[in-house]
Amino acid sequence: MSGEPTFFEIGVADPERGRAFYGSLLGWTFEPGTSEGGGFAITTDGVPGGMHGGDAGASPYLFFRVDDLDAAVARVRELGGTVEDLGDGGDSEESAARFGRFKLCRDDQGSAFGLHEPPK
Repeated sequence: MSGEPTFFEIGVADPERGRAFYGSLLGWTFEPGTSEGGGFAITTDGVPGGMHGGDAGASPYLFFRVDDLDAAVARVRELGGTVEDLGDGGDSEESAARFGRFKLCRDDQGSAFGLHEPPK
């Protein structure tokens, strides 16, 4: 269907650290990619992706589905990442019931990504 993500790319300074962070947080598997500097192809149960090195803090990013946003946010922090304070961030009860809950995060190297807990 048009508009659905079909691929994502994450730029990080160090692809091995990126693999450890995202593999631990989201359970992804990695295979050596074709990019110079040790990139990876990322396998998920949904959208395939890639990771390349030498690009700390790069964008774009996507929101990744999680079953429990609070647990995922805690795990981000445990792994050395950060969660950006957006005030209410659209997490009002009405918004969460309609769209789910969202948090913008940064991994332990400063690359931005989002977490999304769909409505229940």
